[in-house]
Amino acid sequence: MNPDATDVPFVLLTRDALDRDDLIRRVAHPSAGAIVTFEGVVRDHARGRAVEFLEYEAYAEMAESRMRAIAEEAKTRWGTERIAIAHRFGRMAVGEISVIIVVASPHRAEAFDACRFIIDTLKTTVPIWKKEIGPDGAEWVEG
Repeated sequence: MNPDATDVPFVLLTRDALDRDDLIRRVAHPSAGAIVTFEGVVRDHARGRAVEFLEYEAYAEMAESRMRAIAEEAKTRWGTERIAIAHRFGRMAVGEISVIIVVASPHRAEAFDACRFIIDTLKTTVPIWKKEIGPDGAEWVEG
């Protein structure tokens, strides 16, 4: 547990591999009875097509600002104490983690609800775009 963890949401947009353990350390706190994580992993298929790899592009400044606003809204709605959101951009192979969300809260129900809200809202409102590349070509995918 990190008694010095801040209640300011941690937001990261990076080309580098994501570190789940670091994100958990950032939100862990003695008052948190629940820590919920979500990891989005590149899979080998989508909508009936084979996927060889993904390419993510982002409008970084706006994406980070929007991710922070989503985290703040989750904190307000569910009383969650600490949140970390990390998303990659660039090329990612099947099996790599593209997004991690970690929510720490006194109780599990609020942590689960906030985590689901964050990923669902992130996918539809944050300017991060995904292109799926497979043997039959490439296709941009809407959130």
